[in-house]
Amino acid sequence: MKQSLQLKIGQSLTMTPQLQQAIRLLQLSTMELQQEIQQALEENPLLELEDEFADDAAEAEPELSQLDPVDDYTSGALEPDGLGATDDSTGSEMTGELNEFEDMAGVSDYDNDIPDDVPVDSSWEDLAANSTQASGENTLDFESRNSATTTLTDHLLWQLNLTPMSDRDQLMGLAIIDAIHPDGLLMLTVEEICSGFEAELEIEVDEIEAVLHRIQHFDPLGVAAADLADCLAIQLRALPAQCPWRDEAITLVTEHLDVLGAKDFASLRRKTRLSDEELAQVVQLIQTLNPRPGSSIGGGAAAYVVPDVQVRKVSGRWQVTLNGEAMPKVRINQTYAGLIKRADSSSDNQYLRDNLQEARWFLKSLVSRNDTLLKVATQIVDHQRAFLDYGEEAMKPLVLHDIAEAVEMHESTISRVTTNKYMHTPRGIFELKYFFSSHVSTSSGGEVSSTAIRALIKKLTADENPKKPLSDSKIAAILNEQNIKVARRTVAKYRESMAIPPSNERKRLV
Repeated sequence: MKQSLQLKIGQSLTMTPQLQQAIRLLQLSTMELQQEIQQALEENPLLELEDEFADDAAEAEPELSQLDPVDDYTSGALEPDGLGATDDSTGSEMTGELNEFEDMAGVSDYDNDIPDDVPVDSSWEDLAANSTQASGENTLDFESRNSATTTLTDHLLWQLNLTPMSDRDQLMGLAIIDAIHPDGLLMLTVEEICSGFEAELEIEVDEIEAVLHRIQHFDPLGVAAADLADCLAIQLRALPAQCPWRDEAITLVTEHLDVLGAKDFASLRRKTRLSDEELAQVVQLIQTLNPRPGSSIGGGAAAYVVPDVQVRKVSGRWQVTLNGEAMPKVRINQTYAGLIKRADSSSDNQYLRDNLQEARWFLKSLVSRNDTLLKVATQIVDHQRAFLDYGEEAMKPLVLHDIAEAVEMHESTISRVTTNKYMHTPRGIFELKYFFSSHVSTSSGGEVSSTAIRALIKKLTADENPKKPLSDSKIAAILNEQNIKVARRTVAKYRESMAIPPSNERKRLV
C-alpha cells in the first residue's frame, strides 16, 4: 500500500480544560465542592483561604496592581417580579460560553483565551451579600459527630463480656451473636449453631438453648429471636404479670400473628373471643413492641445536607440568596502574585505565572457556578411561589425546559445545576429536583402537578375512616370530583411511591 499525505478541512467541537472545569464544578454538590476547593488550595500556592486577620496582605505588595486590573466579582440579590435581583455580569461570560457549547453539542465551542480583566482577587463573600454571616466560633464536637457508630454485634459482645459465665458458655455466646442479623433476628437454627462446633467439644443443643435464652434478654430486648412471633413474645413476657392484656397479647402473637398481619379482625374476634374494644387494647399493646430490635443499635453514618440556596420572605416578597457559609472563601494570594515579574522567563517565575492563571480560572469557574445556581433557583422560586405560600397541594407543574427557556440556557445545564443542590425554605430543605414534576390534566383544561396529587392522596388517606379505608378506586373518584382526571392505577403508583400501604393493610379497629 502506497503511503501519502492528505489535507482535509473540517469542523469539530472541543472542550477546553477551562470549560471542562466549569462543567465539572457546576454539577458538584456543596460537600463535593468543598473537597474540590480544598484540593485546589493544596495544589496551587496562589490560592488561599480568606482570613479576616490577613487583610493587610492586599497592601503588602503594590507591584501586583501592575500586572492586571483588579475587579471584584459581585452578585447582589435577584429581584424579578417580587424576588430579590442580581447583576447578570457575574460570571456571565463563562456561563454564556458554556451554554453555547451545550446548545451546539449537548455541550460547545469555547474561547480558551484568558481575558486580561480576570480579577486577581475575588472576594467570596461578595457572591452572597445577603446571606447570613458566620457568627462566633464553631463549637460543634466534630470528633464525636464523625466517630464510628457501634454495631449490634459490638453492643451484644460488650454485654456478653460483662455477663458472668464459663468459658464454654462464652464460646457458645460468641457463636450465637455471630449468627444474629443486624435487624436482631437469628439467621441460624439452634441445631445449625450446634453443628458448627467441633466434635471434641461435645456441645449439646440444650446448652445452646440455655445461652440463647440469656442473650435474648440482652439489650435490646427480643434480640436473637427465631422469628417475628418469638421476638414479640419475648418482649411481652418481660412485661410485669399485672400488665393489662399481656397474656392475651402473648396468645395472639404466638398463635394468630398471620391473621393479625392480614388485618382480618373478624377472624381474630372469633378466635380470641374478644370484643372490638378488648381486641383494640390488645393490638395497641402489640404495636408498642419493636419487631426489629437490632435496628435501634448502630446504623449507617448520618448524612448531612448543606443547603446551597436560602429562601426567605422579606417585606412580602420571596428573596433568594446563596448560602455564603456553605463553602470556603477563596482568593488569590497577594504575596505570591506580587513576586511575578513581567520580563523574567525563569522557571520559578513561569511556575508562578502558570499557577496564577489556573487560580484565576478556578475563581472564575466558581463565580460562574454560583451565578448560574442563583439564576436557576430564582426562577424556580418565581414559578413555585404558591408552594411556598400554601404547601405541596399548590405545587405547579414544572419541567427542565421551562427553566431553561427562562434563563436562556441548555436543559443539560439546568439538569447539572439542580442535581444534588438543596434549597432551604420556610417549609423545609428540598433538593432543587423536587420542584420539577409532570402534570395531569383537569376537566377544565388546566394542569395539576403530580406532586400536588401525591399531597392530596396523602391527605385523603390521613383523614380516612380507619375502619373503612379508602380504596384506590375511591381516591380516584374523589380526585375526579375535584376536576383532576387520574386513573386508579395512577393513584396506586403515587400511593406506593409514598410508601402508603393498600387499603386492606391500613384497616384498623379504632
